[in-house]
Amino acid sequence: MARVKGSVQTRARRKKVLKKAEGYFGSKHRLYKTAHEQVMHSERYAYRDRKQTKRNFRKLWITRINAECRVNDISYSRFIDGLNKAGIEINRKMLSELAIQDKEAFTNLVKIAKGEKVAPKKVEAKKETVKKEDKKLEKKEESKDLSKLTVAELKELAKKNKVEGYTSMKKAELISALK
Repeated sequence: MARVKGSVQTRARRKKVLKKAEGYFGSKHRLYKTAHEQVMHSERYAYRDRKQTKRNFRKLWITRINAECRVNDISYSRFIDGLNKAGIEINRKMLSELAIQDKEAFTNLVKIAKGEKVAPKKVEAKKETVKKEDKKLEKKEESKDLSKLTVAELKELAKKNKVEGYTSMKKAELISALK
């Protein structure tokens, strides 16, 4: 049997390691042995630090929440306990964002955590105007893009608009009936 030399595989394996070591300082990106050591360490650090990043962000969020809690005369632990007792499930990332961007909403959460009643805002008037605007937008969209819709979508629109005999109509007939 002929002797097999592994030069192709060896070179490929070494090139793969040197490719990962691009940009490293000194001989760590040129020489295979030092590059291999550094790549192994780097991969270990990357694995470890992916876990640590999650921890660090949670610490940051908790620090931000705590700072805003202190402004509202409550400790972080009492705030979180109050939210849990009130049945409010919100993660620390979102609490942190509220503490930074919407201090009024965060203050309402603090009041809930303290056990105080919070008066709801007058949102209903806004909801009505939003609904009216949505209906206007839907009508505009329907009138403009009817030709782009599929037959099934056109039939759904016809059903909503209570067009009679829409089940047996063809696409052109549906478009004309909807207009």
